Amino acid sequence: MHDHHDTSDYFDVRQLQLLDVLYTTRSVTRAAERLGQTQPTVSTWLKQIRDKVGDPLFVRTAKEMVPTPRADVLVEKAREILEAMRQISGAVPRFDPATSNRVFRICAPDSAHITMIPRLLQCIRGIAPNVQVETLPVNDNSARLLESGEADLAYGGFIPGMDTGFYQQALIKQDFICLASMDHPRIQGRMALEDYGREAHVAVSYGGIHGVNALIKSALHASHIERRVLLTLTGFLGIGKVIATTDLITTLPRNIGETLASQYGLQILECPVGIPTYMIKQYWHARYHRDPGNQWLRKLCAQYAE
Repeated sequence: MHDHHDTSDYFDVRQLQLLDVLYTTRSVTRAAERLGQTQPTVSTWLKQIRDKVGDPLFVRTAKEMVPTPRADVLVEKAREILEAMRQISGAVPRFDPATSNRVFRICAPDSAHITMIPRLLQCIRGIAPNVQVETLPVNDNSARLLESGEADLAYGGFIPGMDTGFYQQALIKQDFICLASMDHPRIQGRMALEDYGREAHVAVSYGGIHGVNALIKSALHASHIERRVLLTLTGFLGIGKVIATTDLITTLPRNIGETLASQYGLQILECPVGIPTYMIKQYWHARYHRDPGNQWLRKLCAQYAE
C-alpha cells in the first residue's frame, strides 16, 4: 500500500501569509491589521500552526514576538511557496478600500498634518470608511520602520537613510516665502533685503542638519546675510500664531507657509534671499512595491500632495 498524505496536514495559504507577516511585524496585533483580520482569528490560526509543527515558533518578550530557529526555517519556505503561488496564478493579493480596515502608517513632518493629511483623509473617508491612518515622526528610525513594514510610507523633504532598498517619487517642488503679520509696523506688501536683515525671525529646527532650516542657513551664509533669530521652534505648527501676534517674521516652504497664512490671516511676502528649491517626495521600501494597499496609498498621497 503506498503512502498517502492526508492534505489536512498541509498549511493553507492564510497560515503561510500569517507566518510571513508575523515574522515581519513581530506582533499579533499588527499582523491582524495587515491581514485585515481580528486579533482572536489570528491567534487561532497561530495556535493551529503551532499544533501542526509542534513548536511555539514565536515567543513573546516584553517588546515583541521573537521567532524561534524553527520559525526562521519555516518562514523562508513559506515565502518561497507564496512567491511561487503568485507566479503560478498571477494573483496579486487584493486590497479593497471599501471593506478594508487596514491601518496605514505614514512618517511625516508636522507640516503635513495641516497640508497633505487633511486632504488625504477627506478622500479616504469617502472611499475607504474603515481605513485608519497613523502618522509617525520622521527621524533616523524611519528607514527601519519602512523596511519592517511597521510604516507604509515616508513623506517629506528631508528624510534620512532613504538610499538602498527604497523607491522614491518626487511630488512637489518647494520654494520659499516669508510671512509677517497683517498689521506689521514696518513691513507692508513687500520686503526688501535690508528689512530681512533688520527684523527678528522665527526659525524651525525640524530635520536638523538635513532640514529646511539648514537649507535656509547655508543660503544666507552664501549671500553673506545675517538673520536675527529670536525664536526657534521644533515644528511648523506654532509659527502662525507667533507671527500673527508679534512683529517677528519667518521664512518657510511655500506649501506650509501659504497654509499658515490663510489660517492666521498673515501677509505672504516674496523672499528677498535666493534659497534653493527642494522636492517633497514619498518613499517606500522595495519589499512593499507591489503591495496593493501600499500602491493605493501612494497614489492618493501623490494626488493630495499638490
